[in-house]
This record gives sequence, C-alpha cells and structure tokens, in this order.
Amino acid sequence: MAWNDSGNGKSPWNQGPNQGPPDLDEVVKKMQERLGSLFGGGSGGDKLGGFSLGFIAALILGALLATGFYKVNAPEQGVVMRFGQYQTTTLPGLHWRIPLIDKVVKVNIASTEEYDHQTQMLTADENIVSIELSVQYRRSDAKAWAFNVRNPALSLSEVSQSAIREVVGTSSAQKVMGFGRAEIVDRTKQLLQETLDQYGTGIEIMVVNLVNATPPAQVQAAVDDATRAREDHERLILEAQSYENDILPRARGEAVRQIQDAEGHKARVVADAEGETSRFLALLAEYDRAPEVTRKRLYLETIQEVYGSVSKVFIDAAGSGSLLYLPIDKIMEQRRQGASGSISFGPAAESSGQPAQRDTDRTSGRTRR
Repeated sequence: MAWNDSGNGKSPWNQGPNQGPPDLDEVVKKMQERLGSLFGGGSGGDKLGGFSLGFIAALILGALLATGFYKVNAPEQGVVMRFGQYQTTTLPGLHWRIPLIDKVVKVNIASTEEYDHQTQMLTADENIVSIELSVQYRRSDAKAWAFNVRNPALSLSEVSQSAIREVVGTSSAQKVMGFGRAEIVDRTKQLLQETLDQYGTGIEIMVVNLVNATPPAQVQAAVDDATRAREDHERLILEAQSYENDILPRARGEAVRQIQDAEGHKARVVADAEGETSRFLALLAEYDRAPEVTRKRLYLETIQEVYGSVSKVFIDAAGSGSLLYLPIDKIMEQRRQGASGSISFGPAAESSGQPAQRDTDRTSGRTRR
C-alpha cells in the first residue's frame, strides 16, 4: 500500500474530520501554474517546463558572459591569450574576453623594481674586489615579458652577474675602486641592456649603481698603504708640474731678453763700425785732396781730445824759461758755481790759490814748478 493510500481513500495523517495533508503532486502542479502565470506562460506543465529550462539556460549564459569583463588599471597592460596563444595587448580601461577560452595576464609597465647583487670577483690585474651592484628596471614590453622568457626576473639576475663580471674582469682594481667607477657603471648598463634586448625579455634598465667596490677585509690594510702611496705619487707629480710651470716661463723670458740684448749689441757694434768706416773713407778722400792740411787738422783734433780729458795744463812760454800752470779743474768748478773772473797767466795763477813754485835747474838754467 502506498503511503498516501490507506484503503479508505484517506491519508494516514488524517487526524480530524475533513482534515489531512495536501497531495504532493497537487502542490507541485499548483507551484508550476503560479510560476507560469507569473512569467506569462500557459497553465500547461509541458510549457512551463520548457520555459523554465530556457530561462535557466539564459540566466547561466548571461552570468557566464558577464564574467568576461575585466579591467586594466592605469599602470598596466593586459596580454590576452586564447588557448594559450597570444591575441592582443589591451590598454588601461574596461575590456571583454571570451569566458573559459581567453586568459588575460596583466603586466605593470610603469613601476620601477630593483635588483641587488653582491659578490667577489677577479680584476684584470689579478686582484680580488667585493662588488655590491644595484639595478633598477621596469617592464617595457608586456608581450615580451609574458611570452619570450619563462622567468624574466631570473634572467635579469643572471645577465646582471655576467655583465658586471665581464666589465670588472677587463679593468684594473685601481680603476674599479677609484677613478673609473663611473665608466664601469656605464659599460655595465650598456652590456646589460644589449643582452636583455637580444633575449627579448621586455625589460628596460633604468639605473645601474655600483654601490660599493672594496677589497676583501683580509687585505684592506695593504690596500690602504698602496692607496696612500699612490696619492703621494700623484701629489709629487702635481708639485713637479707646478714647479715646471713656474720655472719654464721665466727661463724662456730670460732667454728671449738675452737674445734681444745680444741683437741690440750686435746692431750697435755694426752701426759703429759702419760709421767709423764711413768717416775713415771721408777722411781719406780729404787727405788725398790736401794731405798737409789734413795732417795738421788731425794733429790738432788729437791734441784737443787728449787735453780735453785732463784737468791740468802746463804751458812752456817761449824764451821765458818758465812753465805756466793752468788750473783747468778749478776754473771749471768756479764756472759751475757761477763765479766770474778773468784767467791770466803768472800772477793770476797764483791768486787762484795755486801758487807757482819755481825751481832753478842749474844745469839747464830753466825755472821749473
């Protein structure tokens, strides 16, 4: 017997008069009729069943389509893949993809990331240096970042180590730890970017910084001594260059002055010689015309020149047996002092403060001063 068939046509739950639980089939049927009337359908069960299935399918399809919308933020780009194959790159904004078929990978291309690396390596002059390298980069190509390399960050790490080792390995320790650090950074950045471009990683190197480049702690004292010696060497070179820059111009100036003095002396000597030659030739021409007159003139000029350089003059007065003394120096001094007077011989000479002393030469009978 069925649970709703008690033999008398009533349900076993019929406890009171004219009271019993509703029939389940009727309840389901009434609910279908109400849903059908609610959505405008007929009262037939077949129509309501078909409509409910279509509505549910449409609802599921709409929800599925709604899940295809995605948003790309301002600093990102979206890489759309269909069955794992690249389709397109979408810019910031709201986009739609085929659900369950298309996959979107969002790549941040604006933010800058940093990679640090510390290691010890050998320089070209076989010295060991401790290197601390910092690399700042960004994702410049979303497609290349997502497809070309399986692990771009790992590739960046390996390429950075290879680049710095190549550059440091071809440079001296003094250059790496001193004056050549800027060149080391530039070469490392260039080599790193070229290698990443060859691999197609989609990475752009922004900054490469050689944070620290020092010798190992075990040899730090020896390196400090070498550094001080190198600084002393450079200081002495600068001092020598300064001395050279000071002494050479003065020596060159002195040499030029002496050369100019010699040339001036040469010009004077040549001019004097040419003048003497001209005067001698002129005198020779005069002598050829009048020998006697020329000889007498030359004699007088010579006597005048000789007497002009002495301050005392003795005159032998003919027939007097006496020598007269003229104090030329005193006369010239009196003229310079503005004194006036007449110059006379004999008594005048005595009155000038230079008395004439007379001696009698017994053998010659001539009076001498």
